[in-house]
Amino acid sequence: MPVITFKYQDLKDLGIDMEKDELIDTLPMMSSDIEDYDDEEIKVEFFPNRPDNLSVEGVARSFKGFIGQETGIPNYEVTPSGEYVIVEDEVAEIRPYIGFAKIDGVDFTGDKLKYIMDFQENLHWVIGRDRKKVAIGIHNADVVKAPYKYIATPKDENSFVPLEKDAPMTPQEILTEHDKGKAYAHLIENFDKYPLILDADDNILSMPPIINGELTKIKEDTKNIIVDVTGTDERAVNQALNIICSSFAEVGGKIKSMEVRYTDKTVVTPDLTPQEINVHVDTANQLIGGIDIDASDIKELLQKARFDAEIIDENELKVFIPAYRVDILHEVDVVENIAVQYRINSIEAELPDINTVAYENDWFKAESTIREVMIGLGFQEVMSLMLTNEESHYEFMNQPEEDHVQVSRPITIDRTMIRTSLINSLMEFLEDNKHEDLPQKIFEIGDVLYMDESTENNVRLSKKLAGLICHSSANFTEIKSVVTSIVSNLGYSMEISDSENPSFIYGRAADLTGEAQNGSIKGFFGEISPEVITNFTLEYPVIGFEIEFVKE
Repeated sequence: MPVITFKYQDLKDLGIDMEKDELIDTLPMMSSDIEDYDDEEIKVEFFPNRPDNLSVEGVARSFKGFIGQETGIPNYEVTPSGEYVIVEDEVAEIRPYIGFAKIDGVDFTGDKLKYIMDFQENLHWVIGRDRKKVAIGIHNADVVKAPYKYIATPKDENSFVPLEKDAPMTPQEILTEHDKGKAYAHLIENFDKYPLILDADDNILSMPPIINGELTKIKEDTKNIIVDVTGTDERAVNQALNIICSSFAEVGGKIKSMEVRYTDKTVVTPDLTPQEINVHVDTANQLIGGIDIDASDIKELLQKARFDAEIIDENELKVFIPAYRVDILHEVDVVENIAVQYRINSIEAELPDINTVAYENDWFKAESTIREVMIGLGFQEVMSLMLTNEESHYEFMNQPEEDHVQVSRPITIDRTMIRTSLINSLMEFLEDNKHEDLPQKIFEIGDVLYMDESTENNVRLSKKLAGLICHSSANFTEIKSVVTSIVSNLGYSMEISDSENPSFIYGRAADLTGEAQNGSIKGFFGEISPEVITNFTLEYPVIGFEIEFVKE
């Protein structure tokens, strides 16, 4: 999860005058975790669902509400700039959406420039999915002029000087020679043309989602900026722009909107109009439990969460949610904020109103045994989300796409389905940890969901165990020995047969079945295919296995 670092003095400069010890005790109560701190600065981890808190300005805004120093929706004035950007049709096939804004009167002195760069990269990860979905550019507005153009250019035309270089490069040269270009080339290299943002004099601001131009580089003395956000998801583009603009406004930035002119429509960005959701008093009391609050109490708590609210009647309120709070999708999300502001530690624990006492499920007892076996074999446990996406789950793993449970309203493009296998999540983990020492030995015990028309709800939940090993000499013999040890220690018999699993090297993979008193197992193991390894940008051999537990 994203971690931000700031100094205690930064909070004081933003109007929060609190002793360090009290601050350390209070921050975790507003859904954060203290990673580390010393006499001057603090590292705080926030859940990815709160990207608005990934800047020190956002933290200060939320904290002021939590302690009652400032309440209600912050009022950010947005004035028209009179400027616009023209979106050419050809760019629609590459990255079709763009949001534009001007912000005057910014301050990048001291550590502020570093903070905004860190903020930008955190948003690239949380909302942008490492720039695939959303990419952000921040430019010096005083060296360019409107109107702007968002175009698709041939690979060898429109040379410009990219950041940290001193000579012009073509878009194709940037993808093959520049460090950022090589890192993010996979996002656009399969297209015949590449996106560019130009000003009225054809000066190039950036080549999204790869890199900005040196011409508009932000420096400590920069006072006025342009923020561009491009991407494949219009909603996410606007969300990222709203978060950035709101953060700058917290420290005095003057937001100016710009028109985005598509062929078939014109959109004004940013749009900071609050969202409206109704919340019910009985729902809040029931979901939180251990409390008894009325409509006026809820209104006060919501204002501390930096929302506004109108009481409709004794059981219902209309809640106004600021545009930067992109995590609020449903009434239950509002109730969560009520609970946080009430302070979780103040909620009295209650036994549920049922006539039985809970005991540990037999399967979770078995999980403990499996975990002990895997740790004893030198593996480290990984816990990933059940949600994944078709590209990673099927295409990257060389698997044919089968019937699966899809998410009807996915929040992000990389969380569109519920997994039927654990292997691709482990491969993603290895991809994210290429910088760690080898060998890497990881495992996961988790649920998967299959389509099954024989059940009442047409789905079937199943438990699986999967593991991967990555090092320079990983081979079939090693993974067979590991799987044999696992199956034996869990009390199962095992039979193996040839496998044609396309995720593995043909001839170096096997299917397995096994029996025990309380059920059976089935699965596979072997050497991961080089093509799959390349799909996840790994550089060393990977071996792995997956076992499904079938209850009697």
